[in-house]
Amino acid sequence: MTQPQPPRPGEVLLDLDPATVEGPTLAFIERIGSRWSKGNSPKNLREARAAGGRFTVQIDPPYHAGLLGLSVGDAIVVLYWMDAARRDLIVQSPAHRDGPTGTFALRSPARPNPIALAVTRLLAIQADSGTLTIDAIDAFDGTPVLDIKPWLASVDIPPGFRA
Repeated sequence: MTQPQPPRPGEVLLDLDPATVEGPTLAFIERIGSRWSKGNSPKNLREARAAGGRFTVQIDPPYHAGLLGLSVGDAIVVLYWMDAARRDLIVQSPAHRDGPTGTFALRSPARPNPIALAVTRLLAIQADSGTLTIDAIDAFDGTPVLDIKPWLASVDIPPGFRA
């Protein structure tokens, strides 16, 4: 693993890097397929959709049965582990903000537990190979997948919320 860049002005490091702490384990159910890599990736899902391309979530064989009930056209939540992200920043100074901002108020990949989510649309399902084709993803190629959940408007939109 490469050494993280020094903090920018206003950024605050945690006293302990969570990447070095023993704790619960996670099972990666497989990997994301994208054309993105370090230095060649969109900043967010909106930019990924605008750029276009072929994006997949490849599921390992033991988890194929978990795809039962998903249909082309469904919106799904893909939870993934940003394994290349730094984990020791708790206050960040992103270029798009006027000043330092707490990690939990940002969508930045730098966070104590680098879990990301993307709400995507299923374009194709190959259940026999465990391949899901999705409309977009902003993750690097090979990023580990933690989970997939259905996105449900009746559950996932807070009551009275207006965009």
